[in-house]
Amino acid sequence: MNQASEGADAAPQHRYTAELAGQIEQRWQDYWSDHGTYHAPNPVGPLADESGEVPSDKLFVQDMFPYPSGAGLHVGHPLGFIATDVFARYHRMIGRNVLHTMGFDAFGLPAEQYAVQTGQHPRKTTEENMETYLRQIRRLGLGHDERRRISTIDPDYYKWTQWIFLQIYNSWYDEKAGKARPIVELETEYAQDKRPTPDGRNWCELTRAEQLKIIDSHRLVYLSEAPVNWCPGLGTVLSNEEVTSEGRSERGNFPVFRRNLRQWMMRITAYADRLVDDLDLLDWPEKVKSMQRNWIGRSHGARVSFEAGEQKIEVFTTRPDTLFGATYLVVAPEHPLVDELTAATWPEGVDARWTGDAATPAEAIAAYRAAAARKSELDRQENKEKTGVFTGSYAVNPADGKDIPVFVADYVLMGYGTGAIMAVPGQDTRDWEFAEKFGLEIIRTVQPTEGFDGKAFTGDGPAINSGFLDGMGVDEAKKTMIGWLEENGHGRGTVQYKLRDWLFSRQRYWGEPFPVVYDEDGQVHPLPDSMLPVELPEVADYSPVTFDPEDRDSTPSSPLARATDWVEVELDLGQGKKTYRRDINTMPNWAGSCWYQLRYLDPTNPDVFVAPENESYWVGPRPAEHGVDDPGGTDLYVGGVEHAVLHLLYSRFWHKVLFDLGHVSSKEPYRKLFNQGYVQAYAYTDARGVYVQADQVEERDGKFFFGDEEVKQEYGKMGKSLKNVVTPDQMSTDYGADTFRFYEMSMGPLDVSRPWATKDVVGAQRFLQRLWRLVVNEETGELRVSTVDATDDDRKQLHKAIAGVREDYAEMRFNTAGAKLIELNNYVTKTYGGTEATPRELVEPLVLMLAPLAPHLAEELWKRLGHADSLVHGPFPVVDEKYLVEDSVEYPIQVNGKVRSRVTVPADAGKDAVQAAALADEKVAALVGDGTPRKVIVVPGRLVNIVL
Repeated sequence: MNQASEGADAAPQHRYTAELAGQIEQRWQDYWSDHGTYHAPNPVGPLADESGEVPSDKLFVQDMFPYPSGAGLHVGHPLGFIATDVFARYHRMIGRNVLHTMGFDAFGLPAEQYAVQTGQHPRKTTEENMETYLRQIRRLGLGHDERRRISTIDPDYYKWTQWIFLQIYNSWYDEKAGKARPIVELETEYAQDKRPTPDGRNWCELTRAEQLKIIDSHRLVYLSEAPVNWCPGLGTVLSNEEVTSEGRSERGNFPVFRRNLRQWMMRITAYADRLVDDLDLLDWPEKVKSMQRNWIGRSHGARVSFEAGEQKIEVFTTRPDTLFGATYLVVAPEHPLVDELTAATWPEGVDARWTGDAATPAEAIAAYRAAAARKSELDRQENKEKTGVFTGSYAVNPADGKDIPVFVADYVLMGYGTGAIMAVPGQDTRDWEFAEKFGLEIIRTVQPTEGFDGKAFTGDGPAINSGFLDGMGVDEAKKTMIGWLEENGHGRGTVQYKLRDWLFSRQRYWGEPFPVVYDEDGQVHPLPDSMLPVELPEVADYSPVTFDPEDRDSTPSSPLARATDWVEVELDLGQGKKTYRRDINTMPNWAGSCWYQLRYLDPTNPDVFVAPENESYWVGPRPAEHGVDDPGGTDLYVGGVEHAVLHLLYSRFWHKVLFDLGHVSSKEPYRKLFNQGYVQAYAYTDARGVYVQADQVEERDGKFFFGDEEVKQEYGKMGKSLKNVVTPDQMSTDYGADTFRFYEMSMGPLDVSRPWATKDVVGAQRFLQRLWRLVVNEETGELRVSTVDATDDDRKQLHKAIAGVREDYAEMRFNTAGAKLIELNNYVTKTYGGTEATPRELVEPLVLMLAPLAPHLAEELWKRLGHADSLVHGPFPVVDEKYLVEDSVEYPIQVNGKVRSRVTVPADAGKDAVQAAALADEKVAALVGDGTPRKVIVVPGRLVNIVL
């Protein structure tokens, strides 16, 4: 028996139970699908309306691309999906053309790992998972335009991912113009001698190979020797997130080494300034904007050149004013000058702490580099124990001419700045710790504030021990030092970024193939559009080639290398048939999610990735009256904050390139971003620390029991390993999908995480049952609605609810919208629940307002109320302002700061009348007595404050 349905055995025949809800929901889901209820017409193309017209008032609502996991959904996953559905339904009901759909980010490692284990093609696994996913979200009644559904693994989709890659590859960033331009225009400038070559020769004097090398160095996509996390034991390159702090693989616990490999890179750094500056145009949470600004890490400072024998070491510093305090230099273990800086022997009298107990600098540095290669970048940045080794060389500080030692240390990374730093221990905590450990000189260059008794002083103050800078404030000292460096040829002012170019190669099978081939000389040849898509070949083994876990010098080999007939290919690229070699790497899973919002707009177009008319209609910049610098983009994008940096940054970069090249009219992909919170759950462990089934735990007198055993409660994520998973399927079966939707939206503000409590779901179900009873006789199933006019009091309650609910839906305050519906329903039930019938004038608006939250139930009641058409496209109740005017106002009366009474006066009463009524109140008069209040303050419409 379903206990959630208020005793189903004894329930009246026509009660709104979970079973009846399931029947209603299935019926309406079929109706919506059969009638194309959620189809949003396009201006042009196959999805255009037959009339050729589209409403000018449109709305594009988008969920972050889900990955179709084999585990299916738990109740936390659809929180954002239901929220966007509610928002879309409301706007559809007020007459807007709403585009809302969902696709799948279906390439990725989990499916490939499963294929390695089972030998089953990852496409089969992924498509089965998608079917499960679609079944689950369909049951929730999400109003998606299913014609627009896409998947990144479909060749018809990744054809355009490859096409966009080629657009970026065939572009360069013109810094003067501040945008990307076709690479052919760059070559034309060189050919016409409008742009000087690096060595000053005329373009026609260069060989074709030399010309190509110059051109390729400007491309927004290029091949480079890039430092990567190489794991021989897994046979693949790992992201930083896949490497533990011990420098081992998260999967398998194999050693991971930092080494350079030839990889595809995307020059996202060219867009660093625009990616920072254009954040000001976006309606995004400030937290996400800050995360992106910090990730890009734009810093103003100077590049300073230090001479070290015949070498010059260039450093970037944000504090050139502290140059007089630079007492040593540090270069990263991967720095290209390390070998040249390594002395043959130790200098006489070298400090033993600097040598690493090695006989020669070369031995010390080789051992240190090997150890550093085992660490992840995160570990190197966060490791509090400073390590390093002396190169045996000294550099000259240009400010004072002193010789300072050059160290190799892993707390400096090649990815930021120049891979070398000037160490100023007096003003930097990390440098102080290093200097203390190695006995290096410490010179303060900024006067600490009075009373400071710490080590490195990182605050502002006048310059000291700094020659011509002494006495200057930090800002003035920076400007003066930069001017001195530039005047004397020791450096220049510049801007630096933490952002690094995007490593775009993966040694995987399950990803988009690169649309390029290589000739016998290794030269890259982009494929023409007519040869797209380059489809993944069939392979017998999906696992990468693995090596001895300690073989740091091994070379990655992708599973695609096994498809020899595919790798070696004969093509005619305009010079007759030749044999070429395909790239055996694949794109990262970020590629398909960089542009999917654009394909939603035109998913079946075979000729272009999106027709300009459709792009302009759905995501183009708004007219001038909405803001002269509107960036365009999706009207609402909802997803988790965990994607704040990588996905959103990569997507913005791709979109800006497409904008520069004229392929889109919008310069940002997502105009408004909303981060939903998370549904979390309680889990329980027994005395052994083993998790027990959460749904079998009972609370007794504030304690928790699994059977007769007391267990410990903890709070956190929901997952199978914690045995606390609750699925939306289970909720829909036990209560109905509408009940689940209403409960999940009423749990709290959408942007706040909240704990799941199944026992509370029954409250949402009872609300829907009470509303059902206002329309349907539970005993007979007949309509219990009358045409009797509602009273003015009824109308005041109704229109107060309409005003509040409209505002709440528009502002995504779905929990308070639900609360207002419950309040109105309680009023109508109290007033008419015991009578023969409920006024239609009250019931119909209540049903319509419920529709975004509980669409199946609302549709059913709307039909029973005699309406032939679906309510999906409205109407939505409109406020009659005259019923929002209050006849009277209640004022709380404070006496010496405490509320002592309340008084009701006409709404138009002036301050004097309100004050008189307050002083005449019996409780107040007793407190005032025969005296006169010192002060009486009347806050109109709010309160009266009396000071005795």
